[in-house]
Formats: sequence, C-alpha cells, structure tokens
Amino acid sequence: MDAIRTEALTKHYRVGFWRPRPYVALDALTLEVRQGEVFGFLGPNGAGKTTTLKLLMQLIYPTSGRAEILGRPVGDVAVRRRIGYLPENPYFYDYLTAEELLDYFASLFGYAAAERRRRVASLLDEVGIGAERRLQLRKFSKGMLQRVGIAQAILNDPEVVFFDEPMSGLDPLGRREVRQLILRLRDRGGTVFFSSHVLSDAETLCSRVAILAEGRLVASGHLSNLLAFQVRGWELVVTGLTEAALERATTLGHIARATPLGAQHYALELPITVAPDGVLSELTACGARLVSLTPVRETLEDYFVRQVADAPRERGLGTGT
Repeated sequence: MDAIRTEALTKHYRVGFWRPRPYVALDALTLEVRQGEVFGFLGPNGAGKTTTLKLLMQLIYPTSGRAEILGRPVGDVAVRRRIGYLPENPYFYDYLTAEELLDYFASLFGYAAAERRRRVASLLDEVGIGAERRLQLRKFSKGMLQRVGIAQAILNDPEVVFFDEPMSGLDPLGRREVRQLILRLRDRGGTVFFSSHVLSDAETLCSRVAILAEGRLVASGHLSNLLAFQVRGWELVVTGLTEAALERATTLGHIARATPLGAQHYALELPITVAPDGVLSELTACGARLVSLTPVRETLEDYFVRQVADAPRERGLGTGT
C-alpha cells in the first residue's frame, strides 16, 4: 500500500473580477509516494505545490481526479489521526505560549494531562525551543514559529507528515536541525512528504522527488537519476595560486574559467572531462592550497526555465497546460 497516491488530480480556479477566466493551478497530477520514504515535491514559486498539499488536506477540493492517503480517501476521518501537516506560513494565536499551544493541540488528540506535558516538553526540546517555550508566540521570530509549527505537525506521532516549505525562515543551524529531524522521522518508519524550491534540501534528504512546473508534473524519480541534474563540471576554489601556474593550467585546457576572488585566490571551473584530482595535484605542486571542491550542476531554476520555455504564459483551460 502506498502512503500517498494521486490520480489525475486537477484544480481549476476562475480569476479576474469583471470577466473571470479559468486558471489551471494543478493539471492532472498522478504520483505515488511509498511508505517509509522522504519524498521531495519540488518546484518554483507558483508551480502548484501548495495547491497540491491543500488538496491532500482537503482545505480545498479538486475539480477532478482523486487522492488517497494510507489507502483511504483524503477525507476519511480515521486517516486524519494518522497524519501531520505544516502549512507554508503557519499562524497561531499570538497570546498563547508555545507550551499552551501544543498542549491544546494534544488535547484535541485525546491525550491525558500527564502525557500532554511529557509529549509537549519532549517535542519542544527536539525542535530546539528552550526557555522561550513560556513566552507568548507574538514575541517569536519567524524561524521560532516555524519550529513550533513543526512540533505541532508531529505531535501525534503521525505515520505520514506533510511539510510545506519546512525550512522557510530558518537560519543555517535551524535548517540542519530540521533535516536531522526529518531523517529521524524516516528512521522511525514514517513517511515525509515535503515541498521545497531548494534543490540542496532534496539532495540531502529525499529517496525520490517529483518536479512540478506550471501546474504540471515534468519529472519524477530518484534525483540522482534525473539527467538534468547530472554533474557537468567542477568548481575548484584554491588560494596561493600564482598567475604563472594559472596560465599554464588554462593553456593545457584544464580550466574552462577562472574567477579571481582575491589575491592569489581563485574559483576555477573545470570541464567534466577533466579529473579534478589531477588538476589539484598539479596546482598544489605549485604551492596552491585547496579551499573547496564542488560539483557543478544545472540549477533547479535553469531546469524549470527550460521545461516551461515553450508553455503559454497564461495557464488557462484552453491553452493545453
């Protein structure tokens, strides 16, 4: 049984005031998410990611198509006890503390008072909310509110968790902590379905991904197997590189482009046909030191631009989008 399944899931809106016209927010989305995997739902802003999540949560209803969670229709009441959801911009009552808010949500799930206190304290520790848990939420930063939102999404030990842009508003430390939390959920046997427009998050976390553009599914599968994101070169950042050594490496065709970053400090782009370890050995022999070595891939934005380049600008019913 799949954790999540959609079949030709479609959502149309009518936009405009005087002469409303049809707009396709989601166009016949069909995908399957397996139990126990972290599944990345990728796409630029406006691609239809949040629309899909709202359809799965039944915050809005589809124009056509169907969806299932844990083998049951998305509206099944019993399924709702087995899932968790973090919206893109969570909003909570400002005058509650983090403890009070989570205690309230835990009471909705029927937990006894002692269990609520234990569960709330444990989750706030897990998402990195310390003494601030006794402050009113109106005093929280966006990143802290995001952490509280993540805690409420996993409060009931859900089998499937839906995160809409879970890294939004978080600093680098917070992003790393959320990535670790998602991996812990996976290790416990849970399924995590999260949307993002940041490719690095998906590369770090996901078993498989689906890529959405202009409301349509344009690619799916293991990210490493999607040809658009194969390595096409290397970026080698070095310091202590003399102009003579740089000129020699460039003349030999080892370096496609050199960008100066400071005195004897360069970012070097190597073609995919050139082995970076050989170039590095050559440069270090001349006194250069390695700062970083990074594979160069097409960006997610580049891929989307290519995918939608020939698509009509208006996602209307009559445009074929």
